[in-house]
Amino acid sequence: MVLLRKIKIPLLAVVAVLLSLCSPRFYPLEADHTFRDDVTYLASATLEGRKSGTRGDSLAALYIRDRFARMGTVLLYENGFQPFSLVSSAVPGDGNVFVLDDNPLQVSRDFLPYSFSSRERKSGEVVFAGYGFDIRSDSLTWNDYDSLDVRGKWVLLLKGDPEIDKAESRFAPYSEERAKVLTALDHGAGGVVFVGGPQYSETDQLQDIFYDRNSSSYPVPVFQVTREVGDKLLAPRGTTVAGMEEKINTRERCGGFPLPGRITARADVVLREVVTNNVVVMVPGNDPLLKDEYIVVGAHYDHLGWGGQGSGTRAPDTVAIHPGADDNASGVALVIGLANRAAHTPLNRRSLIFAAFGAEEMGLIGSKAFTANPPVDLKKIKAMFNFDMVGRLDTLSHALSISGTLTSEESEAILTSHNPGFNLAFSGEGYGPSDHAAFYMENIPVFFFSTGAHSDYHTFSDTGDKINYEGIEKIADYAWQVISEIAGRDQPLTFREAGSKIQRSRGGRFKVTLGVMPDYAGLEKNGLRVDAVSKDKPAHRAGIAKGDIITAIDGKPVGNIYDYMNRLKTFSEGQTISVDILRNGEHKVLIVKL
Repeated sequence: MVLLRKIKIPLLAVVAVLLSLCSPRFYPLEADHTFRDDVTYLASATLEGRKSGTRGDSLAALYIRDRFARMGTVLLYENGFQPFSLVSSAVPGDGNVFVLDDNPLQVSRDFLPYSFSSRERKSGEVVFAGYGFDIRSDSLTWNDYDSLDVRGKWVLLLKGDPEIDKAESRFAPYSEERAKVLTALDHGAGGVVFVGGPQYSETDQLQDIFYDRNSSSYPVPVFQVTREVGDKLLAPRGTTVAGMEEKINTRERCGGFPLPGRITARADVVLREVVTNNVVVMVPGNDPLLKDEYIVVGAHYDHLGWGGQGSGTRAPDTVAIHPGADDNASGVALVIGLANRAAHTPLNRRSLIFAAFGAEEMGLIGSKAFTANPPVDLKKIKAMFNFDMVGRLDTLSHALSISGTLTSEESEAILTSHNPGFNLAFSGEGYGPSDHAAFYMENIPVFFFSTGAHSDYHTFSDTGDKINYEGIEKIADYAWQVISEIAGRDQPLTFREAGSKIQRSRGGRFKVTLGVMPDYAGLEKNGLRVDAVSKDKPAHRAGIAKGDIITAIDGKPVGNIYDYMNRLKTFSEGQTISVDILRNGEHKVLIVKL
């Protein structure tokens, strides 16, 4: 059978290790820390990029917790730590088997499984199906499965697409491996094998297994093989991988054919599960009534570690420490500074919760863990401030971006009244690619401060020497004035929905949307969990609710965020489709007009 295993680290053991590290000091203890001190330590080589679950990640959490503790803040959860687990990576196990006819192949040299491969042992015939497309759109029609019977068989597919060198390939929405596996499943395939031609990759090397931040798997085994192995499969038909790639790319002709070979294979993928933490403390309010209402001030402290494929780096071919000075040591330093002000000038009527979130880069997992298990009644959290990449304030333009400004009726007036001279760029929408999104989904007004992206973003060159520390201080001064007013108001902010509670497609490829916020991490194994539904969008009008599990769209199965996105690519505005859901264990079919 195919094996898919998780290595779990006992939670109490990890917490014990964290606490044992509290005595030795791995960071300076100057009496008066500065923003530069905090960024310098968090972005240092010692922490190796602060990837979730690593030693550097733990040291960062300890540093932040101790900085908070020395101010006299109240430590929440477990001595300031809120531990949670997540899958961080995938590696090949010891039980991988791939036999071509009667010849066993060698793992890592000849073949590798994909992280989303199934647990099934599969033996069967092989069919070559080109790039594995079945595209039926207004601008492109292409069916590699036409006249092919692949039911229960292995499907051999080329990686990439016929326009691999074009920045705006027509095939781009359909060329990812997960999309091709889903199409193969729709045609009844029993297993999928990928191979890359020389136009896809000059070197005939296997791509390392990487975890694509989603722990779901497909019900069939999925492998990649070298061109040498692919050539052996194609040899009886008098062709090669390079020959088929050239033929299809040049003539743009699709189609496939059965092969005489037989494959017997079993995958063994180890999903490594790690534990990381949110660091959470509180400065209690001083008003007898309002102290039971809360303002959350947060920033994520994790980053990309050493980079590499699947990490989120923009330089995937370079393995090097990604310091993350701006993303997001700068935001953490600012939050530490704000906590210090609150602790030493306790004038806040409402209580202030300061949080350094873990695993933001893995899909907002830390902030979602906070809102799923908050230290206080979630309904009593009246606003959330998020600081992400605030270290590159331009000295000429003084441009500062603030998102979520329409998530309360009062936000923009307050922000404008305290502006000391920033060139403010307001964005009203509450959803965005950072931790405030988890709070907006809970109907909490949000403020997302950022000085914007830059060429060093998500690369190994995001270093501390490029940070504008005076700029961080100016932003902190401004934010403190805004937070102080909101913490001291007689009445809390008035929440209002501002924009969808969903993330838009980065590539702009979707012609339609349901209007839901899906579970990106794949924590639900029975389908795709709906984490939020946007008011007056198709899903809301059809009766889809938060917590529903989408199992199929238009009769075709959906098991994860990738399936969901690939299904949506096939629809157009105005279509009416069916959506199968599980709600409290009961199966329902809802009709949605897009």
